[in-house]
Amino acid sequence: MLIADVAATSADVGATSSRLAKRARIAALLSAAAPDEAAVVVAWLSGELPQRQIGVGWASLRAVPDPADEPTLTVLEVHALLDDIKATIGPGSQARRAELLRGLFAAATGSEQTFLRRLLGGELRQGALLGVMADAVAEAAGVPAAGVRRAAMLGGELPAVAAAVLARGARALGEFALTVGRPVGPMLAQTAGSVADALARLGGEAAFETKLDGARVQIHRSGDTVGVYTRSLDDVTARLPEVVEAVRALPVSTLIADAEAIALRSDGRPQRFQVTASRFGRSVDVEAARAAQELSLFVFDVLHADGEDLLDRPGAERAEALAAIVPARHRVDRLVTADPDAAEEFLRRTLAAGHEGVLAKSLTAPYEAGRRGAGWLKIKPVHTLDLVVLAVEWGSGRRRGTLSNIHLGARDPASGEFVMLGKTFKGMTDEMLAWQTRRFLELAAGPADGHVVPVRPEQVVEIAFDGVQGSTRYPGGMALRFARVVRYRDDKPVSEADSIDTVRALYEA
Repeated sequence: MLIADVAATSADVGATSSRLAKRARIAALLSAAAPDEAAVVVAWLSGELPQRQIGVGWASLRAVPDPADEPTLTVLEVHALLDDIKATIGPGSQARRAELLRGLFAAATGSEQTFLRRLLGGELRQGALLGVMADAVAEAAGVPAAGVRRAAMLGGELPAVAAAVLARGARALGEFALTVGRPVGPMLAQTAGSVADALARLGGEAAFETKLDGARVQIHRSGDTVGVYTRSLDDVTARLPEVVEAVRALPVSTLIADAEAIALRSDGRPQRFQVTASRFGRSVDVEAARAAQELSLFVFDVLHADGEDLLDRPGAERAEALAAIVPARHRVDRLVTADPDAAEEFLRRTLAAGHEGVLAKSLTAPYEAGRRGAGWLKIKPVHTLDLVVLAVEWGSGRRRGTLSNIHLGARDPASGEFVMLGKTFKGMTDEMLAWQTRRFLELAAGPADGHVVPVRPEQVVEIAFDGVQGSTRYPGGMALRFARVVRYRDDKPVSEADSIDTVRALYEA
């Protein structure tokens, strides 16, 4: 299969908002793919590289050779080349990667170059999310969609399921079972506006648990062999020896559990998220990092214990199994209640302790691995700031032709300039995209630098975010976490936008 076929499908999928049309278009492409090609195509159209990281960023993609006239690149040829780029390490590796990248783009047509730039740059957002992809795989293979979703949930990777069912049909679905040592996609939470909202949606009674601002990990144990995996299913066992030790100390022979690893201060309050995150770097000196800051382990769900799969059991039963295995010091605080006042007080105490909020959990729902299930609801305070738009980026996929990703800045009262705090494309409706395209073209302060259009700092926007973190990427040394647009403030002049001092006070708090 040619890359041109994948690029054309990507463009078609990005140009429609219809889930049925997306599914049909992807299914048609997969039906024409060999099983080994299909695994790569599913990953690509989901916006992922099978190699995960290959050491190529946007800076490497700004200038590429002139495109080829005719498509010749195949899926497996490019996949192998990306393997080679990832494997290129050591002295001279940067130049060698650049050479391989130039060769790839020189052989690509214009549409293929566009597709590859967006894929390698992490910007391939076309709405082909897990649900659509799973349904498309099922349609292409002629198997039940529920079976594909279940297999992907237990196998952890939809591309592998796609390759199997396209090669062997429905009988391949039985090959994917919960297996110790093979991580599965974690269950994710939806959002509730309040504890009362959560109780109403969960049937009137729920378990409320502390939501830690640490790093989500999945722990696997078989005898003395322990594996620790991140939310994205990367193996980080060697980087977290204290987590391994804690898991080995549990009175169980086989285990798959959901947990949080977090750096705590001596008073038990959480360190900044970056302190925890620093332990997960590939080049970290594990011994020195552990000596400087131990990580604590908190287990909050169990999927398998001592030969028995538990993920389909109700939440209350899984909690009982967890309490029987994991001592209280390694479990998050938990309150089961139907009383909104009691739940509100639990949330208040949790926030006062420095944590980011609570999770409300159904007592009857199963563990929905790899899905944002209705049985888990997160409740946490939302911060907002009035910031100034400094630049905006042309969109891609369904947002092609509109100005989408906005660069956000806070006032610096000392200099009169603006300090960039990050960028976001989230929270924008179609109407908002149309409006801001017109507005920012009017405010354009010069020619575009690639896909980025600088604008005069005259538009205030209200931004919701989950917190402020340290960042070396931006000049203020800070960045907003999970920023999204609430509304544009045409009623507010730039002089009344929030200052960098306000942002710094939030960070230091």
